[in-house]
Amino acid sequence: MSESRPLPVPASRIARLSRLGSLTAGVAGNMALGGMAELSKGKRPELRNLLMTPRNIGRIVDELSKMRGAAMKIGQLLSMDAGEFLPPALAEVMARLRNDAHIMPPAQLKSVLNTNWPAGWLSQFKKFNVRPIAAASIGQVHQATLKDGREMAIKVQYPGVARSIDSDVANVGALLRISGMIPKGFDIAPYLKAAREQLHEETDYLREGAFLAEFGQLLAENNAFTVPEHYADWSTPAILAMQFVNGIPIEDLQSAPQEQRNEVASNLITLLLEELFSFGVMQTDPNFANYGFDQKTGKIILLDFGATRRISCTIIDQYRALMTAGLDGDIDEVGRIAQQIGFFDDQCDPKHRSIIQNMIMTVFSAIRDDFDFSDTSLANQLQREGMVLAEEGFVPPTLPVDVLYLQRKFAGTFLLCNRLDARVDLQSMLLQVVLRTTN
Repeated sequence: MSESRPLPVPASRIARLSRLGSLTAGVAGNMALGGMAELSKGKRPELRNLLMTPRNIGRIVDELSKMRGAAMKIGQLLSMDAGEFLPPALAEVMARLRNDAHIMPPAQLKSVLNTNWPAGWLSQFKKFNVRPIAAASIGQVHQATLKDGREMAIKVQYPGVARSIDSDVANVGALLRISGMIPKGFDIAPYLKAAREQLHEETDYLREGAFLAEFGQLLAENNAFTVPEHYADWSTPAILAMQFVNGIPIEDLQSAPQEQRNEVASNLITLLLEELFSFGVMQTDPNFANYGFDQKTGKIILLDFGATRRISCTIIDQYRALMTAGLDGDIDEVGRIAQQIGFFDDQCDPKHRSIIQNMIMTVFSAIRDDFDFSDTSLANQLQREGMVLAEEGFVPPTLPVDVLYLQRKFAGTFLLCNRLDARVDLQSMLLQVVLRTTN
């Protein structure tokens, strides 16, 4: 974890509202000054150019990262869910929030622990490191050792973030709307709603602990993955206790032999397909920090289950049919199923429908050969075609929530495999899992 100075988390709704209000006022003030400067030069100020200055970008990222909780998480989610529809400058602001997180001061940490654990809890520990080994938008993780010998990783939720989700999301949404940066016709409300729902789920650490235990059972006989043991006796709604498993960040495997990188990527993709078609339950947050690698065992460590959700049978059947049609090269069937899923609707311009169908078929054509994730030509082609759609005024319909989460997992897994420069036989993997799980 990068060094970060301790900073108290604003816990009350009033304090958080005040911080966002101050942020909005400060950004507006900077925009006004910039506008006057442009007018003095005889230029007509552009709203977007006034907002996306280095000073304003820095102020937005800094303030949201200090607040943590939903105010920070909403930027992370938007950068992944809607990033391709947002202007590059705004997507950059949101993406920067993925890596910026302050930590709680020891006094605030102690207060949270005292609130959640019984009196005298410290006497049960042989060692407790007050310096977190990881910090994110909702909580921070500490390493500790119990006197009974258990090595623990303890995720401690920031105070007040669960109570402030609805107001934080509403306030950040308002900030985005008044910025003038949201493309005309793009409905951000469904993304804000999905983010709010996910945040309520992610702040329930008892829920996450149950999924941690469930995945431990699902993958108990799988030699490719390690799932930390859930310690229910030390877990509460705001504290998640689990086994500490030592490992390196998974992206550190960039320098590993090609064969090992290919194997890791294949295992990640197989897990994704198993989650969708076999388990019906998926960890939908593909953040690189949610994966580690145990160099001693050669296993991938699964570290976070806060964004886990069950996928509806309808969506599972639709994606199975889409993959079957795509691998068969049946473009008409691909178009029919793509409309069922919600990638376009009856009102879609036939030209736009054709572009979307061809984009999907382009992906399946690439899958028929050994897929080289280091080759960016496919991603660049899809990006160009996506920009054509945007420039011609295509506004995607509101996607079902399950589809939003699935698309995020697909995209994140692709990015991780790209980071590993992996080459895998995607077609065989798809055929093996999809055909095996077909009724």
